[in-house]
Amino acid sequence: MKKILMIDDDKVSLATAKNVLSSDYKMISVLDGTQGLKYLENNEADLILLDINMPGLNGFEVFKEIKNNPKNADIPVIFLTSDNDADTETKCFEYGAMDFISKPFVPSVIRSRVNRTLELEEYRSMLVEKLDKKTKEVDQIKVKSYKDALTGLWNREYTEQKVNEILNSGIEGSLLMVDLDNFKAINDNYGHQEGDKVLNLFADTLREFTNENDVICRIGGDEFVAFFANKTGRSQVSNIAGDLIKTLNDKIKEQKYEVNTSVSIGIAISGVDGSDFAKLYNCGDKALYYVKNNGKNSFRFFSDNVKEENERAVRNVDLTYLGEILSRSDSGHGAYLLDFENFHHIYNFIKRFVERNSNRVVSVLFNVIPAEGENELDVNEASVALDMLDKAIYTSLRRVDISTRYSSVQTMVVLLDTDTENGRMVVERILDCFKHLYLGNKIDVNYSLAEIKNSKKN
Repeated sequence: MKKILMIDDDKVSLATAKNVLSSDYKMISVLDGTQGLKYLENNEADLILLDINMPGLNGFEVFKEIKNNPKNADIPVIFLTSDNDADTETKCFEYGAMDFISKPFVPSVIRSRVNRTLELEEYRSMLVEKLDKKTKEVDQIKVKSYKDALTGLWNREYTEQKVNEILNSGIEGSLLMVDLDNFKAINDNYGHQEGDKVLNLFADTLREFTNENDVICRIGGDEFVAFFANKTGRSQVSNIAGDLIKTLNDKIKEQKYEVNTSVSIGIAISGVDGSDFAKLYNCGDKALYYVKNNGKNSFRFFSDNVKEENERAVRNVDLTYLGEILSRSDSGHGAYLLDFENFHHIYNFIKRFVERNSNRVVSVLFNVIPAEGENELDVNEASVALDMLDKAIYTSLRRVDISTRYSSVQTMVVLLDTDTENGRMVVERILDCFKHLYLGNKIDVNYSLAEIKNSKKN
């Protein structure tokens, strides 16, 4: 049964209302505003019938007190008064009353207006509840759309919004681009299910290093972003990056994967390298690129890139000096062994060179396969064999030739200034060297060979 609180100093009005409404509602009656407010401190009501003209606090003053208390603010109020002028009625609605009932009461009128007000309030509450439910559903869908399906981390869209929001509020921080080195080898050797397991391991470790003020994100593949709010000191961020690399490497090693997988990090600091996500992301990516091309398994600040570039900018060097600098790390012997991404760029450069100069160039793809009598490829043995094959390629070829490991079972070689016949002779030399280096009996190597043609030649 719904509960009605009636505040009125007129005992006749109280008795009349109770006589009319008590069969359908529980009636609570008090004689002044102070008593009414005190009752509401510890009790609830579904409707308040409030007299305007009372000693002490008048009805409008009591109404303000009711609405100023969040606990009671949504209770509908019907004003009661013997003043039937238009100004009083207008004032009641301006204050926010649901209705107005004139005294003396007409039983059918008071019953009708109370019933209508409570029905409207019930309908309003139902609409509010539906709206709240729909809003929560929309929020859940929105949050879900911002989450990476595999790891549960935020995606790039949300991360960009959130990081910019943090930066715009005046909070500085550091953005770390975190990348898993040689992740493809895990997928190739152990399958995508194990690869997904490693990515989740990665995500869980990032969570260990962050708190509710930070933002962690999976950009895609094996690339992640972590924004650490209020952490900008070089020493502080270095410790985070170093500990993160060690922890991730240790966890990967615990899985006992027979692959050379590690972690690389590029770092950008807000206020130093940029003031928004896009700039920090770009700077962190450049720092990460440096790490990936200089040994991996480490971290680097973008500001170090800038410092080195600035140092070079203030030194004027001639072409002879620059040539010496570039060749200092080159032993001058053996094929160039490149990672696949860098090899991709050089391969396309060679193709363009062939098209312009008609040079003879041969490509060779070596495949590690089970030896005769072996039912399937031994992953550990294949890794050892491929290392021996890389050594055989390095020692057997000239410095003008290049090589890359495409996967855990394939290596590609490009032989410059070589035709198909000479290419096969070079391959046999490589395989002969391999047989001397690889002492196992579970692995064999085959190959395919093709000349890189001038596609523009008629």
